[in-house]
Amino acid sequence: MVLFRMTCCALAIFAVTASSVRADDICLGDEEEKAAKAAIAAMSKAEKSGQPAELFVASRAIADDDCIDRFDKSAQARAKANVSKLGRELAKAAEVKGFLYSHEPVRADGRTSAFRYFEAIGDFNEANRVMLKALHAKSDDLTLFETAWGVDRSRRGPRDPKTGEIQPHVSPLAYHEELRHIASTNGDQLMKAEETDAKGLSGSAQEAMKASMGSLEKLMKASVWMKFLPNGDKSAKARAEQRGDTIMKRGDPMFTQGIAGRYYEFAESSKAKEVQAKQEEMGRAMGKTGENVKGAIMQKSEAEQKKFNDKKLTSKKSLVFSVTRFLRL
Repeated sequence: MVLFRMTCCALAIFAVTASSVRADDICLGDEEEKAAKAAIAAMSKAEKSGQPAELFVASRAIADDDCIDRFDKSAQARAKANVSKLGRELAKAAEVKGFLYSHEPVRADGRTSAFRYFEAIGDFNEANRVMLKALHAKSDDLTLFETAWGVDRSRRGPRDPKTGEIQPHVSPLAYHEELRHIASTNGDQLMKAEETDAKGLSGSAQEAMKASMGSLEKLMKASVWMKFLPNGDKSAKARAEQRGDTIMKRGDPMFTQGIAGRYYEFAESSKAKEVQAKQEEMGRAMGKTGENVKGAIMQKSEAEQKKFNDKKLTSKKSLVFSVTRFLRL
Protein backbone atom coordinates (compact mmCIF):
# COMPACT_ATOMS: atom_id res chain seq x y z
CA MET A 1 0.00 0.00 0.00
CA VAL A 2 2.83 2.35 0.90
CA LEU A 3 4.64 1.44 -2.33
CA PHE A 4 1.48 2.17 -4.32
CA ARG A 5 1.14 5.61 -2.75
CA MET A 6 4.80 6.42 -3.44
CA THR A 7 4.40 5.40 -7.07
CA CYS A 8 1.33 7.62 -7.45
CA CYS A 9 3.14 10.58 -5.94
CA ALA A 10 6.10 10.06 -8.24
CA LEU A 11 3.84 9.95 -11.28
CA ALA A 12 2.05 13.08 -10.14
CA ILE A 13 5.34 14.93 -9.63
CA PHE A 14 6.53 13.80 -13.07
CA ALA A 15 3.30 14.96 -14.68
CA VAL A 16 3.53 18.37 -13.02
CA THR A 17 7.21 18.70 -13.97
CA ALA A 18 6.55 17.72 -17.59
CA SER A 19 3.69 20.15 -17.79
CA SER A 20 5.89 22.91 -16.37
CA VAL A 21 8.68 22.16 -18.85
CA ARG A 22 6.23 22.26 -21.74
CA ALA A 23 4.86 25.56 -20.55
CA ASP A 24 8.38 27.05 -20.27
CA ASP A 25 9.46 25.85 -23.74
CA ILE A 26 8.19 28.32 -26.34
CA CYS A 27 8.81 25.71 -29.03
CA LEU A 28 6.12 23.44 -27.60
CA GLY A 29 3.22 25.85 -28.00
CA ASP A 30 0.37 24.67 -30.22
CA GLU A 31 1.07 27.20 -32.98
CA GLU A 32 4.83 26.62 -32.87
CA GLU A 33 4.38 22.87 -33.05
CA LYS A 34 1.99 23.21 -35.98
CA ALA A 35 4.39 25.50 -37.87
CA ALA A 36 7.42 23.27 -37.23
CA LYS A 37 5.66 20.12 -38.41
CA ALA A 38 4.40 21.93 -41.52
CA ALA A 39 7.97 23.05 -42.34
CA ILE A 40 9.28 19.51 -41.89
CA ALA A 41 6.56 18.15 -44.16
CA ALA A 42 7.34 20.80 -46.81
CA MET A 43 11.03 19.86 -46.83
CA SER A 44 10.22 16.15 -47.03
CA LYS A 45 7.94 16.82 -49.99
CA ALA A 46 10.62 18.95 -51.69
CA GLU A 47 13.22 16.22 -51.18
CA LYS A 48 10.98 13.82 -53.08
CA SER A 49 10.11 16.31 -55.84
CA GLY A 50 13.65 16.58 -57.18
CA GLN A 51 13.33 20.36 -57.58
CA PRO A 52 16.54 21.88 -56.14
CA ALA A 53 15.21 25.47 -55.92
CA GLU A 54 12.09 24.31 -54.06
CA LEU A 55 14.19 22.16 -51.73
CA PHE A 56 16.54 25.06 -51.07
CA VAL A 57 13.70 27.34 -49.97
CA ALA A 58 12.13 24.62 -47.80
CA SER A 59 15.49 23.79 -46.21
CA ARG A 60 16.21 27.45 -45.39
CA ALA A 61 12.98 27.61 -43.42
CA ILE A 62 14.28 24.84 -41.17
CA ALA A 63 18.05 25.37 -41.05
CA ASP A 64 17.94 28.22 -38.54
CA ASP A 65 14.83 27.09 -36.64
CA ASP A 66 15.93 25.85 -33.22
CA CYS A 67 12.48 24.41 -32.52
CA ILE A 68 12.66 21.79 -35.26
CA ASP A 69 14.70 19.27 -33.26
CA ARG A 70 11.85 18.95 -30.76
CA PHE A 71 9.87 17.12 -33.42
CA ASP A 72 12.49 15.68 -35.80
CA LYS A 73 16.06 15.10 -34.64
CA SER A 74 17.56 14.80 -38.15
CA ALA A 75 15.56 17.44 -40.07
CA GLN A 76 17.70 20.43 -39.14
CA ALA A 77 20.97 18.67 -39.97
CA ARG A 78 19.58 17.66 -43.38
CA ALA A 79 18.33 21.20 -43.95
CA LYS A 80 21.71 22.78 -43.23
CA ALA A 81 23.44 20.34 -45.57
CA ASN A 82 20.88 21.10 -48.29
CA VAL A 83 21.27 24.86 -47.94
CA SER A 84 25.05 24.84 -48.23
CA LYS A 85 25.26 22.37 -51.12
CA LEU A 86 22.23 23.49 -53.14
CA GLY A 87 22.92 27.18 -52.59
CA ARG A 88 26.31 26.96 -54.29
CA GLU A 89 25.04 24.78 -57.11
CA LEU A 90 22.09 27.05 -57.83
CA ALA A 91 24.28 30.17 -57.62
CA LYS A 92 26.78 28.75 -60.11
CA ALA A 93 23.98 27.74 -62.48
CA ALA A 94 22.47 31.24 -62.32
CA GLU A 95 25.88 32.81 -62.98
CA VAL A 96 26.42 30.62 -66.04
CA LYS A 97 23.07 31.86 -67.38
CA GLY A 98 24.18 35.46 -66.77
CA PHE A 99 21.60 36.02 -64.06
CA LEU A 100 23.99 37.82 -61.73
CA TYR A 101 21.81 40.17 -59.69
CA SER A 102 18.14 40.77 -58.97
CA HIS A 103 16.36 42.83 -56.37
CA GLU A 104 13.90 40.02 -55.60
CA PRO A 105 14.68 37.53 -52.79
CA VAL A 106 15.18 33.79 -53.23
CA ARG A 107 12.25 32.16 -55.02
CA ALA A 108 11.06 28.56 -55.04
CA ASP A 109 10.53 28.61 -58.82
CA GLY A 110 14.26 28.95 -59.47
CA ARG A 111 14.15 32.49 -60.86
CA THR A 112 16.78 33.73 -58.43
CA SER A 113 20.07 35.49 -59.13
CA ALA A 114 23.51 34.19 -58.24
CA PHE A 115 23.96 37.12 -55.84
CA ARG A 116 20.82 36.23 -53.88
CA TYR A 117 21.82 32.59 -53.54
CA PHE A 118 25.28 33.48 -52.25
CA GLU A 119 23.74 35.99 -49.84
CA ALA A 120 21.31 33.36 -48.57
CA ILE A 121 24.06 30.89 -47.68
CA GLY A 122 26.20 33.61 -46.11
CA ASP A 123 29.02 33.47 -48.65
CA PHE A 124 29.42 37.23 -48.82
CA ASN A 125 32.75 37.17 -50.67
CA GLU A 126 31.19 35.27 -53.57
CA ALA A 127 28.15 37.55 -53.43
CA ASN A 128 30.47 40.56 -53.74
CA ARG A 129 32.27 38.96 -56.66
CA VAL A 130 29.13 38.45 -58.75
CA MET A 131 27.88 41.91 -57.75
CA LEU A 132 31.06 43.48 -59.17
CA LYS A 133 30.65 41.32 -62.26
CA ALA A 134 27.11 42.64 -62.70
CA LEU A 135 28.33 46.22 -62.20
CA HIS A 136 31.05 45.95 -64.82
CA ALA A 137 28.38 44.82 -67.28
CA LYS A 138 26.27 47.92 -66.44
CA SER A 139 28.84 50.32 -65.05
CA ASP A 140 26.67 53.43 -65.49
CA ASP A 141 23.72 52.00 -63.54
CA LEU A 142 23.65 54.26 -60.48
CA THR A 143 20.86 52.32 -58.74
CA LEU A 144 22.80 49.06 -59.01
CA PHE A 145 25.95 50.84 -57.84
CA GLU A 146 24.22 52.23 -54.75
CA THR A 147 22.93 48.73 -53.96
CA ALA A 148 26.45 47.34 -54.29
CA TRP A 149 27.81 50.09 -52.05
CA GLY A 150 25.34 49.28 -49.28
CA VAL A 151 25.43 45.46 -49.33
CA ASP A 152 26.78 45.24 -45.78
CA ARG A 153 23.77 47.00 -44.25
CA SER A 154 21.65 43.85 -44.21
CA ARG A 155 24.48 41.45 -43.39
CA ARG A 156 25.49 40.07 -40.04
CA GLY A 157 28.86 38.71 -39.03
CA PRO A 158 29.65 35.88 -36.60
CA ARG A 159 28.42 35.87 -33.01
CA ASP A 160 30.96 36.88 -30.38
CA PRO A 161 31.55 33.75 -28.24
CA LYS A 162 32.15 35.84 -25.11
CA THR A 163 29.41 38.46 -25.29
CA GLY A 164 26.97 36.66 -27.55
CA GLU A 165 26.64 39.80 -29.68
CA ILE A 166 26.37 39.47 -33.44
CA GLN A 167 29.02 41.60 -35.11
CA PRO A 168 28.26 43.64 -38.26
CA HIS A 169 29.80 42.34 -41.46
CA VAL A 170 32.36 44.51 -43.22
CA SER A 171 33.34 43.72 -46.81
CA PRO A 172 37.06 43.64 -47.71
CA LEU A 173 38.77 46.92 -48.57
CA ALA A 174 39.46 45.67 -52.10
CA TYR A 175 35.71 45.46 -52.77
CA HIS A 176 35.14 49.13 -51.96
CA GLU A 177 38.27 50.15 -53.84
CA GLU A 178 36.84 48.52 -56.95
CA LEU A 179 33.55 50.35 -56.43
CA ARG A 180 35.39 53.67 -56.08
CA HIS A 181 37.24 52.96 -59.31
CA ILE A 182 33.89 52.50 -61.10
CA ALA A 183 32.55 55.71 -59.55
CA SER A 184 35.69 57.63 -60.49
CA THR A 185 35.54 56.41 -64.10
CA ASN A 186 31.90 57.46 -64.46
CA GLY A 187 32.57 60.84 -62.89
CA ASP A 188 35.54 61.49 -65.18
CA GLN A 189 33.56 60.54 -68.29
CA LEU A 190 30.76 62.95 -67.38
CA MET A 191 33.20 65.77 -66.63
CA LYS A 192 34.84 65.25 -70.02
CA ALA A 193 31.48 65.22 -71.81
CA GLU A 194 30.53 68.44 -70.00
CA GLU A 195 33.46 70.24 -71.63
CA THR A 196 31.86 69.71 -75.04
CA ASP A 197 28.56 71.20 -73.88
CA ALA A 198 30.31 74.16 -72.26
CA LYS A 199 31.70 75.35 -75.60
CA GLY A 200 28.25 76.66 -76.42
CA LEU A 201 28.29 79.07 -73.48
CA SER A 202 30.15 81.63 -75.63
CA GLY A 203 27.48 81.61 -78.36
CA SER A 204 24.24 83.54 -78.60
CA ALA A 205 21.90 83.81 -75.63
CA GLN A 206 19.79 80.96 -77.05
CA GLU A 207 22.86 78.80 -77.65
CA ALA A 208 24.15 79.56 -74.13
CA MET A 209 20.83 78.53 -72.63
CA LYS A 210 20.84 75.20 -74.48
CA ALA A 211 24.50 74.53 -73.70
CA SER A 212 24.05 75.30 -70.00
CA MET A 213 21.25 72.74 -69.69
CA GLY A 214 23.49 69.93 -70.94
CA SER A 215 26.52 71.19 -69.04
CA LEU A 216 24.75 71.54 -65.70
CA GLU A 217 23.00 68.17 -66.05
CA LYS A 218 26.33 66.40 -66.55
CA LEU A 219 27.95 68.23 -63.64
CA MET A 220 25.10 67.17 -61.38
CA LYS A 221 25.39 63.52 -62.48
CA ALA A 222 29.15 63.61 -62.03
CA SER A 223 28.63 65.02 -58.54
CA VAL A 224 26.52 62.01 -57.54
CA TRP A 225 29.26 59.57 -58.57
CA MET A 226 32.01 61.65 -56.98
CA LYS A 227 30.33 61.61 -53.57
CA PHE A 228 31.55 58.03 -53.20
CA LEU A 229 35.16 59.17 -53.58
CA PRO A 230 37.47 60.39 -50.77
CA ASN A 231 37.49 64.00 -52.05
CA GLY A 232 33.78 64.04 -52.79
CA ASP A 233 32.34 66.24 -55.55
CA LYS A 234 34.57 69.28 -55.01
CA SER A 235 35.83 69.32 -58.61
CA ALA A 236 32.29 69.27 -60.03
CA LYS A 237 31.26 72.15 -57.77
CA ALA A 238 34.42 74.12 -58.64
CA ARG A 239 33.80 73.74 -62.35
CA ALA A 240 30.18 74.84 -61.95
CA GLU A 241 31.38 78.05 -60.30
CA GLN A 242 33.82 78.58 -63.17
CA ARG A 243 30.98 78.21 -65.68
CA GLY A 244 28.97 80.77 -63.74
CA ASP A 245 31.91 83.20 -63.88
CA THR A 246 32.13 82.69 -67.65
CA ILE A 247 28.45 83.54 -68.07
CA MET A 248 28.74 86.66 -65.91
CA LYS A 249 31.39 88.08 -68.28
CA ARG A 250 28.92 88.12 -71.16
CA GLY A 251 27.44 91.40 -72.37
CA ASP A 252 23.81 90.30 -72.20
CA PRO A 253 23.10 89.97 -68.46
CA MET A 254 19.36 90.46 -68.94
CA PHE A 255 19.19 87.09 -70.72
CA THR A 256 22.02 85.11 -69.13
CA GLN A 257 22.37 86.09 -65.46
CA GLY A 258 19.76 83.47 -64.54
CA ILE A 259 21.96 80.79 -66.14
CA ALA A 260 24.93 81.89 -64.04
CA GLY A 261 22.73 81.81 -60.95
CA ARG A 262 21.84 78.15 -61.53
CA TYR A 263 25.52 77.23 -61.81
CA TYR A 264 26.30 79.12 -58.59
CA GLU A 265 23.40 77.49 -56.74
CA PHE A 266 24.65 74.01 -57.65
CA ALA A 267 28.19 75.02 -56.66
CA GLU A 268 26.81 76.26 -53.31
CA SER A 269 28.65 79.53 -53.99
CA SER A 270 27.91 82.81 -52.22
CA LYS A 271 27.80 84.34 -55.69
CA ALA A 272 24.32 82.87 -56.11
CA LYS A 273 22.90 85.49 -53.70
CA GLU A 274 24.78 88.26 -55.52
CA VAL A 275 23.25 87.22 -58.83
CA GLN A 276 19.82 87.02 -57.25
CA ALA A 277 20.22 90.54 -55.88
CA LYS A 278 21.26 91.84 -59.32
CA GLN A 279 18.29 90.15 -60.94
CA GLU A 280 15.93 91.67 -58.41
CA GLU A 281 17.48 95.09 -58.97
CA MET A 282 17.18 94.64 -62.73
CA GLY A 283 13.57 93.59 -62.27
CA ARG A 284 12.78 96.70 -60.27
CA ALA A 285 14.50 98.90 -62.87
CA MET A 286 12.57 97.26 -65.66
CA GLY A 287 9.37 97.69 -63.68
CA LYS A 288 10.10 101.39 -63.17
CA THR A 289 10.94 101.83 -66.84
CA GLY A 290 7.73 100.09 -67.74
CA GLU A 291 5.76 102.42 -65.53
CA ASN A 292 7.44 105.46 -67.12
CA VAL A 293 6.70 104.19 -70.60
CA LYS A 294 3.12 103.46 -69.61
CA GLY A 295 2.76 107.00 -68.17
CA ALA A 296 4.18 108.57 -71.33
CA ILE A 297 1.82 106.56 -73.49
CA MET A 298 -1.13 107.55 -71.36
CA GLN A 299 -0.16 111.25 -71.51
CA LYS A 300 0.20 111.08 -75.28
CA SER A 301 -3.10 109.29 -75.54
CA GLU A 302 -4.82 111.91 -73.41
CA ALA A 303 -3.31 114.75 -75.50
CA GLU A 304 -4.39 113.09 -78.73
CA GLN A 305 -7.87 112.50 -77.34
CA LYS A 306 -8.15 116.18 -76.33
CA LYS A 307 -6.97 117.27 -79.77
CA PHE A 308 -9.51 114.95 -81.34
CA ASN A 309 -12.31 116.27 -79.13
CA ASP A 310 -11.36 119.91 -79.90
CA LYS A 311 -11.37 119.20 -83.61
CA LYS A 312 -14.68 117.44 -83.32
CA LEU A 313 -16.17 120.42 -81.44
CA THR A 314 -14.84 122.88 -84.02
CA SER A 315 -16.35 120.85 -86.83
CA LYS A 316 -19.67 120.73 -85.04
CA LYS A 317 -19.71 124.52 -84.54
CA SER A 318 -18.83 125.05 -88.20
CA LEU A 319 -21.69 122.81 -89.26
CA VAL A 320 -24.21 124.62 -87.05
CA PHE A 321 -23.07 128.00 -88.41
CA SER A 322 -23.45 126.81 -92.01
CA VAL A 323 -26.91 125.40 -91.39
CA THR A 324 -28.06 128.61 -89.66
CA ARG A 325 -26.82 130.78 -92.49
CA PHE A 326 -28.54 128.65 -95.08
CA LEU A 327 -31.88 128.93 -93.25
CA ARG A 328 -31.65 132.73 -93.16
CA LEU A 329 -31.34 132.82 -96.91
